[in-house]
Amino acid sequence: GVLTADPRKFENVSKLDRLSYKEAIEMTYYGAKVIHPKTIKPLQNKSIPLLVKSFIDPDKPGTLISPDVDDNYPPMVAIEPDQVLLHISTRDFSFVAEHHMSYLFQKISEMRLQVNMMQNTAISFGICVNDIDDRVERFSEAIKENFNVTYDRHLELITIRHAQENVLENLKQGKIILLEERIRDTVQLVVKDVPVLSRKD
Repeated sequence: GVLTADPRKFENVSKLDRLSYKEAIEMTYYGAKVIHPKTIKPLQNKSIPLLVKSFIDPDKPGTLISPDVDDNYPPMVAIEPDQVLLHISTRDFSFVAEHHMSYLFQKISEMRLQVNMMQNTAISFGICVNDIDDRVERFSEAIKENFNVTYDRHLELITIRHAQENVLENLKQGKIILLEERIRDTVQLVVKDVPVLSRKD
């Protein structure tokens, strides 16, 4: 069935008995691996329920994905490793306007970068993307005439659906938060590990 987190990374995960199509789509979008993102839409279009069961123990109860399910879900966590956080700013300190965003997204599309999270301020734009091949370097090279670009590598993107503060604080332990965003009941964090300092003898 569908679990609240990856059991390879977390203890005390639990199985979800039921999920709505909407919640299943949200989970796959944010990185849940049990269901392929393109699986749900055709089922939802025809109101066909999906029963997700274990390959290892198919006799155990699974997770039923169907149209109408109560929205009272427990916190669910997805982690995407190998992330890069790009910090993009205009060279002349002008505001990041609509034409800048249009240009940047055109280049993002050309380089086939997958944007997992973004945030902008008056003069800067931050995007978190999957670190694949040399795409980040090629993107930086393509926009360097008009923009300053720096980036942090070896990061994780943590997404918590139906977030609760105790779960959130637990996930933040030992992490440096580089970017944080809350949209209703979903929290996303771009993080790296706190460096371990050891005293000299």
